Amino acid sequence: MNTKILKVILIVSVLLPIIITGCSKKHKVDIVVYKKEIEQWQAKRAEGLKKEDGWLSLAGLFWMKEGENKMGTDSYNTIIFPPERSLKYAGLIYLKKGELRLKVAKGVEIKVKDSLVSEMKLQSDQSGKGEPTVMNLGSLTFYVIKRGEQFGVRVKDKDNPARLNFKGLEYFSIDPRWRIDAKFEPYNPPKIIPIVNVLNQVSNDTCPGAIAFEVEGKTYRLDALKEGTELFIIFHDETSGKETYGMGRYHYTDLPDSNNNVVIDFNKAYNPPCAFTVFATCPMPPEQNYLTLRIEAGEKKYAESEH
Repeated sequence: MNTKILKVILIVSVLLPIIITGCSKKHKVDIVVYKKEIEQWQAKRAEGLKKEDGWLSLAGLFWMKEGENKMGTDSYNTIIFPPERSLKYAGLIYLKKGELRLKVAKGVEIKVKDSLVSEMKLQSDQSGKGEPTVMNLGSLTFYVIKRGEQFGVRVKDKDNPARLNFKGLEYFSIDPRWRIDAKFEPYNPPKIIPIVNVLNQVSNDTCPGAIAFEVEGKTYRLDALKEGTELFIIFHDETSGKETYGMGRYHYTDLPDSNNNVVIDFNKAYNPPCAFTVFATCPMPPEQNYLTLRIEAGEKKYAESEH
């Protein structure tokens, strides 16, 4: 082999781990393996959106009142199904002081767990008893959600045009420099922080601490929420409303290790459901999570979004 070529190979093999570590000072990353990992994550992300009950299937969100809430395709109903997906009147959901009961109209086939039902008690997604009661009617899936003190019915349609016409997602180029070794700074005791959603409803969530990370010599912090075995981050940066979704983006990290080390990988930052539908109830970034920094990594603004 040519001596010059051998020298080039040796130089690249020495420098490559240094080049790709970027802001991450502790962990060397194999660029080929890392790129494949992110591409697999991106593919899984798209598949999740495209699922029959994914966010692209969302076809309606209807807030209920006390008493009878009629369902069907006719506009006089409280819960309005997409045209040609049901009879004009398909039944009702009765709401009384937080108790929910379904009554199905004659001739309408609504199933719960593959069994036809005519009348039954329903659970919402905040009932504290596991998953909500999921009802099926033809191509439709619907269930009750609770946000604040309000109860609503979320309607999904596997034949929703947004799902059938999905053309994929756009991302910034995969850049290992945005995989950053960070520090978790616990709050003792944990803070209670207000999180406002797109309906302007406020929830007081427990924040166990902040993630501190460094970019080009400057330290930034993001308050995190704990969700199961992960930390959930809602953030806004200087690409928001430009290359990325205006409200901001979401990101999950693993919990910190025993030394409070944590990796934040902005190549896995993604759009909230509100980027794809007006029928979602997305939490928005708290004021302290507005970064004076352009994070040119992760998911870009959805091309089909009109809101």
